[in-house]
Parts: sequence; C-alpha cells; structure tokens
Amino acid sequence: MGERKGVNKYYPPDFDPAKHVSLNKYRNSHPLRERARKLSQGILIIRFEMPYNIWCDGCKNHIGMGVRYNAEKKKVGNYYTTPIYRFRMKCHLCVNYIEMQTDPANCDYVIVSGAQRKEERWDMQDNEQILTTEHEEKKKLETDAMYRLEHGTADQGKLQRAIPTLSNIQEAQSAWKDDFAINSMLRRKFREEKKILQEEEEKDLALQTKANLSIRLVQETEEDRRLAGLLKYRSLDSYEDKQKLKRTEISGRSWFPPAQTPGGKATDTLKKLGLTGKALPPKVPSGGSHITISHLGIVRRKSREGPEDLCSPGQSVEHEARSGGQIRDSAAPSIPQHRSPGANSNALPAPGPASASCSSSLSASLVADYSNSSSEAEVD
Repeated sequence: MGERKGVNKYYPPDFDPAKHVSLNKYRNSHPLRERARKLSQGILIIRFEMPYNIWCDGCKNHIGMGVRYNAEKKKVGNYYTTPIYRFRMKCHLCVNYIEMQTDPANCDYVIVSGAQRKEERWDMQDNEQILTTEHEEKKKLETDAMYRLEHGTADQGKLQRAIPTLSNIQEAQSAWKDDFAINSMLRRKFREEKKILQEEEEKDLALQTKANLSIRLVQETEEDRRLAGLLKYRSLDSYEDKQKLKRTEISGRSWFPPAQTPGGKATDTLKKLGLTGKALPPKVPSGGSHITISHLGIVRRKSREGPEDLCSPGQSVEHEARSGGQIRDSAAPSIPQHRSPGANSNALPAPGPASASCSSSLSASLVADYSNSSSEAEVD
C-alpha cells in the first residue's frame, strides 16, 4: 500500500529520474510511511493479532484471542537459522505494555512481560496428535543407524495398530464418493418433502376457507392426535341402548285398547276433582218425584268435630233433604234448578226425632258444591 502511495500520478517539474530515481527519494520518505518511523532503531510497526487468551497484569482484564494491536516488531535472536521476533504493544484498557516473542522450537508464542497466559494447553502426545520432531532426535536419526532401525520398527507397530481405524474411516468416506448419486438422492428427498408440504398447505387452506378462519394453522403432532382420540362427543345412551329400551316398552304394552269408562265428560270431571272413588246415586226416571243429594248440589264430607257415622243412613238422607231445601232456596238466584214439573215438597220425608238428634252434627258436614251441578244434570 505504501508503494501505491509512493508512485504518485503527479511528478513535479524539477523531478529528475536519473538523479532522484523515485518519488520516495525525491521526498525523502520511506515507502511504509509512518510504520517505518523507528526503522533506524530496527523497529517496524506492524498489525499484531493476539495468538491466545491472556490476562493483562496492569488492569487484570481478560484479552481474548484475535484482538489486534499496533505492535513494535524487532529481531532479538535466532533459533538456528530461524529469527526470533519480539512484539511490544500497549493494552487498549490501560497504560500497561505487553511484550511477546516467537518460539520457533515449539512453534508457539511466549509472553515476556506485562501479561499472563490463560492456560488452555494440552499434551499433544496424550491427545494422539502428530508431534514435531525435535532437532536432537532428527540429528540422531541421521547419524545413528541402530536408532533409526529401532525408530522404524516402532513406527511400523503404530501403523499396524492404526490400520483398523484407518479402514473404518475409508469405508465411511467411500459412501460419499459418488457425488452424482448423492446429489440425485438429496434432490429426490427434497421433491418428496416439497410435495408433502404442498398437500398440507392445500388441506389447511381448504379448512380455513370452510371454517372462515384467518389464523395460521400449526403443524399437527402425534400428541395432538392422541388427545383428539381421547375426546369423543356422544350421547349418554348409544343407539343400540335406545333401540333396546324401545323394544322393551313395545313388548310390555297390552295388545288390546284400554276400556272406556262410562260417563264421558262427567267422569273426567270427577277424576279431576278426585271423586271417582265415591259411588254415584242411581238414576231416577224423569217422571218420578224422588230428590237425590246430587240434584241439590250437596256433597257430604267428613266431619271435623266428631265421628263419621253419627246417625243411620236413613236419618242422614232425611236430614240432607231438609237442609238441602233451605240451601237450595238460598242459592236459587245463582244456580238454576233442574227439577221435573211433577216433583214437589211432598216427596220429602217427614221430620222425626231421629233427624233432630243428628241435625247439629250434619250441619257441619254438609257443604254446597256448585261445580258439579251441570255434569250431574248431564248424567241424569
């Protein structure tokens, strides 16, 4: 780069190639410019890169491998014919100076001052790495024939022990030797995967269109399939259970229709009122003069003050007939009478001493019932 700067496009008028030879001599400058400012002392400024991790002695900070510095390079000795160079640089975190030099014997760098190496080294022999031959050993192999023979025998033993490992490595590498077949297999696999991805994308698009979804569907996993298989939406009773229950009901049903009870609407009304257990009075011809309790709209209920049978049936009928007349007269404006023209008051039995004895007890058990008067008239 310095030469490119030295060979300038502009040559001044007083430049003489025979006298000055180059522009650097014309300007009295070095081609390396500022990098050569200490060249008279044997020092050249270079760009040095840290070969390993170190700890600075000045600020105790860690400096990682690969950090670059402007270092002063100078020659301090030789290892046989190989020169040894020393590099001096200033720490970028403090004012401390770090000095390092090359170690040609071990192919490494050695810290002279200003820092400590972060120890991350290992024994190459224990790690089964290729070791460099020492100078003394190399000289002995060249001069001592017996030592060279012994060294060759040891190398042959190492080779025999390493043959199985080398064979396995060669077999593993032979599988990848045919580049065309490997490339074809890889492209075929990519085509199959691309086809599967296109089918899944079409399915997802159809589902999104059907369900009107605007979210992105994730890939289905085996865990999702397992959870979906455990969830089943069904009724408590299956179709077979429902069919079995229906068949049981049909088989237990009677073959004949239910018998219709006489009475029609009147019977239905009595069922609603809860009077179906009571016996209905016998029908009386239209020309007769007998008056029944049902004609008068009176229903006998249980007495709350005394026993049920306070008088004989005949006496109760006589008393009901007498009291019924009074009740009917009082209720005449609101309830129409359905008596035949021939019926009169002579049909009622004459009052006697027996009826007088139970008048007080029956007066509490006789209640006018106007809800069933029309239905009883229909029955008659």
